[in-house]
Amino acid sequence: MKILILGGVAAGAKAAAKARRLLPEAIINLYTEDTHVSYSACGLPYFIEGNFEDYRLLLVRSPQEFEAKNIHIHLKHRAVKIIPESKQVLIQDLESQKAFLAEYDKLIIAIGARPILPKIKNINLPNVFTLRKIEDGIAIKEKLLKSKHATIVGGGYIGMELLEAFVKQNVKTTLCEYSPHVMSFFDDDMTILIEKQLDSINNNRFEILTSELVTEFSGDANGVNGVTTGSGKNFETDMVVICTGVTPNVEIAKEAGIEIGVTGAIKVNEKMETNIKDIYACGDCVEENLVISNSKIWMPLGSNANKEGRTAAINACGGEDNFDGVLGSAVTRCLNLTMSMTGLSEKKATMLGYTPVSAIVTKNDKVGYMPDVNNITLKLIADYESGLILGAQAVGAGDADKRINALTAALLSKMTVKQFYKNDLTYAPPFSPTIDPLLNAAQILLGKIKQKED
Repeated sequence: MKILILGGVAAGAKAAAKARRLLPEAIINLYTEDTHVSYSACGLPYFIEGNFEDYRLLLVRSPQEFEAKNIHIHLKHRAVKIIPESKQVLIQDLESQKAFLAEYDKLIIAIGARPILPKIKNINLPNVFTLRKIEDGIAIKEKLLKSKHATIVGGGYIGMELLEAFVKQNVKTTLCEYSPHVMSFFDDDMTILIEKQLDSINNNRFEILTSELVTEFSGDANGVNGVTTGSGKNFETDMVVICTGVTPNVEIAKEAGIEIGVTGAIKVNEKMETNIKDIYACGDCVEENLVISNSKIWMPLGSNANKEGRTAAINACGGEDNFDGVLGSAVTRCLNLTMSMTGLSEKKATMLGYTPVSAIVTKNDKVGYMPDVNNITLKLIADYESGLILGAQAVGAGDADKRINALTAALLSKMTVKQFYKNDLTYAPPFSPTIDPLLNAAQILLGKIKQKED
């Protein structure tokens, strides 16, 4: 069997490795535009921050290691056209510029996503970066270590992680966010809290500008040196990183007749099959099922990509496996402030037709006399009519993420607030107060949902 994989990094590399374990005799070829095949893109901000000096620690598996397993890796090769009728893909060698046809019995598309570039005048000046690949991380770090001021455009997950990285490298930083608040995936009451907590530890090291549209960069052949915003602000800078999100690479799939979903990413079923026989897709180029509401979501995360790549490979190799979807779970950190969420936000729940109610508690993450105690603020969201838990958000210097992880099992099991409140969570002074903040929030929420007889 000929298995052809387009794209590497997480989903494509995972699919290749799994396919080889399942079909030792299969001919497996992987084509990627990248200069590396398998690496942790999520670790790039922490490389820039200086947690480790050798970028090669981000590399999971080299082309040589794949070749040792008889998996043929072709770097710097672009998929130009998929031809389902003849089961071929037109491939271009980006070094020689020569094109050729590659045949397949099963095709796995894992071509990922690319950064969105907003309409900013002079955005192509030198030292205006995006962060997506290993080379991006290396270039950003090199410039950062020679800079006195950096600008970040966008206050989502990557923007916040880079804010931490730049500040910890002692570079004064301005972050510009077009929305009224950073981390706009969260509800407004939680994003306001995020901004307040970051401001409390600022010490003139950084500035966060919200409701601020960047309109122009100034500079010359040596690079960017200034930023202008829609409100008339002007400030000098030595470098800029654009963190305004990514968009799925779907063009060649769409041209081949592969169906695109409501989110703009490739539509697949639970087996990672597209609408065309023997063509699968996985990773950042596909949309997922949001398990709670059975609606579609596009959530490009490395954890999702790995699971999807595995499922695509199993089914392409003749096995049976389902990827049922995601809960919308995510976590990041900025200057020791953890921000984590799962499920639906209140605003998303309202959009989907629920009647959400919520409870917010601020509490220590462990017993107050412990030396490493810190606070967390937890928001628990449920449906008023059914009492079903819909989602949760947690922010704080303490162990916010482990509370969210506990909630994911409740969401997957479709538990009500009443059922979750009976949960037997662990307790010891170094780990939790006697009553965990999760149970405090559940108790408050019990008083807000529609009460029904048992």
